[in-house]
Amino acid sequence: MQTTAVRLLAHHRVQVQTVEIREPDQDEVLVDMAFAAVNPVDLYVSRGAVAPDGPLPRTLGSEGAGMLDGRKVIVRGHGFGAARDGTWAGALVAPAASVIPVPEAVPLDQAASLGIAGATAIRCVEDLANVAAADRVLVLGAAGGVGSFITSLARAAGATVWGQTSSSAKADFITGSGAENVLVGDADLIADDARAFQPTVVFDPLGGPFTGAAIGALNPGGRLVLFGASAGGVGEVPLRELYRNGITVHGYAGLRDDPAMLANATTRALDAVVTGALAVHTDRAVPVGDVEEALLAIANREVRGKLVLRLSE
Repeated sequence: MQTTAVRLLAHHRVQVQTVEIREPDQDEVLVDMAFAAVNPVDLYVSRGAVAPDGPLPRTLGSEGAGMLDGRKVIVRGHGFGAARDGTWAGALVAPAASVIPVPEAVPLDQAASLGIAGATAIRCVEDLANVAAADRVLVLGAAGGVGSFITSLARAAGATVWGQTSSSAKADFITGSGAENVLVGDADLIADDARAFQPTVVFDPLGGPFTGAAIGALNPGGRLVLFGASAGGVGEVPLRELYRNGITVHGYAGLRDDPAMLANATTRALDAVVTGALAVHTDRAVPVGDVEEALLAIANREVRGKLVLRLSE
């Protein structure tokens, strides 16, 4: 059997090719893929910043959604795109344990983004921060995939939510995700304007100077959930404010979490879509042949919500 796949031939060299799909072994299944999310981690993998020692050539893609025996499913985890062939292909041989059923009410283009971004948002909002109606929540990078999911979930929990972005063009999208106010600017803005908001929870995927600013803005007894460092892996932390205000810092381990826990979080994300607590905004579905366009959009931070590859017609 042959299918079209996005292959990483060398770091920084991606090409769409026709590949042979082998027969599944025991405890494996053959999934007909429909959509796959394009995540920042996929960009990092393509450049060799993540999984630099992974086999070459290999198919990229860390998650996706398709059909298995007439049923909608998500495929996620198990080293897809990093240690083994990934999800950016028309068909995929996957471990049976990597497959999660999708409720009929959830479209496949939305399901494709829930194995990573959806699970991350659920774990951060519900398990780490335990957001409740009394909270005032500040979401940094609120126009991103995870950021928009967190905004939606926190608002559904009854919290007052503010979002941050560096681009005024993304403000309407953030309010559409559930934020009552949008801060447009850098870490200095967070240090000034967010302090007046007195957030009880800050979600931070940015790192760099933003983390220290977030700690300074948090209300005494507040919680900081750090799940990324796209603005810089090193930053200054105001230690006196951290300990004198009793701030709790939670780090989200992501793919290092227990696989069963991540699978459970993905299922909970799917349930949240069904109930309306989680709104999935798909920026656009890019044909697989335009994968370079998709990677460039991620690199340039042009995406509002999630970007997916359309793997089949």
